Amino acid sequence: MSLGRVAVIGAGKMGETLIRAMVGSGAVPAEQIVATGRKELRLDALSRELHIETTLDNRQAVRDADLLLLCVKPQGAAKVLAELREEITADKLLVSILAGVPTKRLEESLLSGVPVVRAMPNTPSLLGEGMTALCAGASADQAQVERARRIFERVGRTLVLDEKHFDAVTGLSASGPAFIYIVIEALAEGGVKVGLPRQVATELAAQTCLGAAKMVIETDHHPAVLKDAVTTPAGCTIDGILKLEEGGLRVTLIKAIVEAARRSQELLE
Repeated sequence: MSLGRVAVIGAGKMGETLIRAMVGSGAVPAEQIVATGRKELRLDALSRELHIETTLDNRQAVRDADLLLLCVKPQGAAKVLAELREEITADKLLVSILAGVPTKRLEESLLSGVPVVRAMPNTPSLLGEGMTALCAGASADQAQVERARRIFERVGRTLVLDEKHFDAVTGLSASGPAFIYIVIEALAEGGVKVGLPRQVATELAAQTCLGAAKMVIETDHHPAVLKDAVTTPAGCTIDGILKLEEGGLRVTLIKAIVEAARRSQELLE
């Protein structure tokens, strides 16, 4: 199924990432993509490099598009949708990556019957290792969800979920990379403490986290099972785990996810 002509409204970091993925994978030919933004110089550079059309005019971009990727900041969505209301008709598909903005809120800003798919990607999408959750709005069918999914499969893994889970998804997979960076930084600091050069410690820590994550995904074993496989009786690892438990790492990470998910609910307030 062709994605048709795609308009990327707000070609910031994530918008640009999705454009590169579509062009690079051949999912959408460059000549079928138009991107908008607020900085003409940046748009011109993007146009020269990727051979896509760019414009400062959102309405012009949307007018002839079949699929719209809404990548603006959540706080600016209402203004942009008000501007585009008459241009976004029911024969177009709107795909939103806005954190904290439910499909119902988007649909209330649009003409009746416009299909909306909500997506929540994360920043590792920049390297093709992203995690994106998707859900359908009231007027979107399964085929339209799959159409949107084809874009995000180019930048990592995807899941289709009920929208009631999206604040939790935001707290876990969208905010989660920042929490993991802190874990990597802390592991590297531990390496430095016991005598490793900082660059070596950082590489060891980062690759260890990457490898552990791949073990979870590719073996499909519960993390506790994999942990137990590393933890030999009276060995080094169990002593380290004891210190993690004493420091409350597990509870602290749980609280971080809960708080980030709670904040997701307040983004438009």
